[in-house]
Amino acid sequence: MPATMKGQVCVVTGASRGIGRGIALQLCQAGATVYITGRHLDTLQATAQEAQSRGGRCVPVVCDSSQESEVRNLFEQVDREQQGRLDVLVNNAYAGVQPILNNSKKSFWESPASIWDDINNVGLSRRSVRKTECQPSSPPLLTPGPQARVFQVGHYLCSVYGARLMVPAGRGLIVIISSTGGLQYLFNVPYGVGKAACDRMAADCAQELRRHGVSYVSLWPGLVQTELLKEHMMKENASDPLIKQFKFRFSSAETTEMSGKCVVALATDPNILSLSGKVLPSCDLARRYGLQDVDGRPVQDYLSLSSALSHVSNLGWLASYLPGFLRVPKWVMTLYASKF
Repeated sequence: MPATMKGQVCVVTGASRGIGRGIALQLCQAGATVYITGRHLDTLQATAQEAQSRGGRCVPVVCDSSQESEVRNLFEQVDREQQGRLDVLVNNAYAGVQPILNNSKKSFWESPASIWDDINNVGLSRRSVRKTECQPSSPPLLTPGPQARVFQVGHYLCSVYGARLMVPAGRGLIVIISSTGGLQYLFNVPYGVGKAACDRMAADCAQELRRHGVSYVSLWPGLVQTELLKEHMMKENASDPLIKQFKFRFSSAETTEMSGKCVVALATDPNILSLSGKVLPSCDLARRYGLQDVDGRPVQDYLSLSSALSHVSNLGWLASYLPGFLRVPKWVMTLYASKF
């Protein structure tokens, strides 16, 4: 891959493994300087070492995205070391995969109430925040009184501090990692609420950022072959028909680096502002930019009509008869998601 992003500065949260790691690898391969965050230095260093072997520069920073002081320190470090430059921010930090797998067959009232925080502790966590003293020139984002219970949005914190570097420069791209769970029920209630919030955050932040030349988009990867899901597939009962079907789909799922290829394509698109505020499925971006996965496979079009029908029990047989170019119209998806 040519160094199309040489000289650009990026931040990727939650990059120790999974999708965040894949994005960091692709950004470094494109020649960028990439700050990666996570809560464990050893796994971050492993990612940074592999990323730098591909080109670019990778800087591991231990940071809990749900803690404002740590997020502020992260962006102050970027500001100081890069003379205020930040071109791309990827809000990916997520710690909810294991709780989802552990409670996959339970309704929300059967699951422990703490699963909300387990799944959304970085995206939409609920915790006590004490009022803190601050300098008027740099106020903390959250200053409620003692014992106040508030929603703290980790992605929001990163977006605020990232935008404070991008807006003065009049350019930049913020990507939030979401999924089809923002459109329809997927896995459980906390997951869907969190992903719908990600999509809305992209739309609303884009509204205010557009006049400053900064873009904000929501990226929907398809089913992704993450390390945790691979481990889970190894443990599941292979004789279960549902597990068999899922393993078949999983074999053609995206690699973790496919999302990275999408981010690189968006970051180097001179017309990126035209996409700001939108939900961007990875399969749509593959068609738009002519992308293939890193192993040479075409990206599975999970918005095709055949793919949609394959998940409907009484219509699944029709899927094999439909050509791949027939896709679910976006207006149908919009109506499907309508609350009115």
